[in-house]
Amino acid sequence: MGKLLVDALGFHCPLPILMVTAKIKKQEVHAGDVMEVIADCDSFEKDIRAWCEQHQKVLIFLRNEENGVKRCQIQI
Repeated sequence: MGKLLVDALGFHCPLPILMVTAKIKKQEVHAGDVMEVIADCDSFEKDIRAWCEQHQKVLIFLRNEENGVKRCQIQI
């Protein structure tokens, strides 16, 4: 099981979600891999939940951290 990281800090909707999609397309990703995403976009939580549902991916966790940063892990 691999682990990918998307650092979307400083980017606003829709760029964090586009960065997640691009990372999956650019790298060799296998079922079961975990992607960690950090973002500070106000709509990130809503957007990543919708993206996971649309693409049938498992949102392992989503938490708020300091200074408006949100961190999540997605199982691919």
